[in-house]
Amino acid sequence: MLWFVGLGISGAKSIPLEAQEVLAKADIIYLEQFTSPIGKSDLSKIKKMTKGDFRPAKRWLVEDGNEILKNAKRNKVVLLSYGDPYIATTHIELRTRAIEEKIKTKSIHASSSLTSMIGECGLHFYKVGRIATIMSEMKSLTTPYYVIYKNIIEGNHTVLLLEYNQDKDFFLDPKDALMGLVETEKGQKRNVIDSSTYAVVASRIGFANQSIISGKISSLKKMDFGKPPHTVIITGRLHFTESDALKILGDCLDEPTDNSEKTEKISIQMMKKYVPMVREALEEIEPHYKGQKEYQIILENAELYIRDAEKFLEDGQDEVAILSIGYADGLVDALRLAKGFDPKM
Repeated sequence: MLWFVGLGISGAKSIPLEAQEVLAKADIIYLEQFTSPIGKSDLSKIKKMTKGDFRPAKRWLVEDGNEILKNAKRNKVVLLSYGDPYIATTHIELRTRAIEEKIKTKSIHASSSLTSMIGECGLHFYKVGRIATIMSEMKSLTTPYYVIYKNIIEGNHTVLLLEYNQDKDFFLDPKDALMGLVETEKGQKRNVIDSSTYAVVASRIGFANQSIISGKISSLKKMDFGKPPHTVIITGRLHFTESDALKILGDCLDEPTDNSEKTEKISIQMMKKYVPMVREALEEIEPHYKGQKEYQIILENAELYIRDAEKFLEDGQDEVAILSIGYADGLVDALRLAKGFDPKM
């Protein structure tokens, strides 16, 4: 038998009564701590609830899963984790493997900081987009950067989980995460993140010393957010009730602003660059074909493709718009090559 049990977000005191009964009867209890740290006091309290073999579980042990599954075939085994047990995809995979191996499984759900902090901040949960994780290595920030970009284009908020290394007792500082994103913007140049971007830092959600601080990155980088765990939220398009809640439910350093106003789709950014460039190239090459009727159809088609691209973009057909400007660019390049001009000039 394998139980998947959530600790909730407030330490030992948030463990449901049903879960306490299961812990007391279990033969082996694995406590997973790699998704979030658990304090020594809570660790001691949890251990007192158990009578069986209590085993702290490293990430590799849970990801491998063989030991847990082997023991669950003959014993009552519990995998205990912070928050809700199925926020971590590793746990879902382990449960799937257990069922495939004919091991009976049961679940006890609990509150998760991921869901709880959205309400604690006063944001609308249905406006949360794809979640991303920020690691300490700068080269890994491109992925979360584009997750933020895609969410902001849709007006959605981005929850950013910060790197936690149980073995090294390391938790990425929110300021380092935010400044890393600002540095990434310098290379990507999509107008997604800068010092004026509005963000929320939610710390220790569910605990007595919970903290929610929001403001521009330029203001947040001056703050001390205290002990982990921390989560960063890059807000998207804010409803007025969300803006009001941010001012009241936490420490609001700056007036909440709409981060989506300055960010445009990549397709629109490309069109703003390429339409004038292709049109200028077409106007430059046209005089060289004056009086050559056999080329007029090509010149006319190039102009039509440019107009089509603008119309498709206006109608929201971004992909077709880019195809159209690409066709126009190709025709103009061909005309330039035919006259001995460098097509890239």
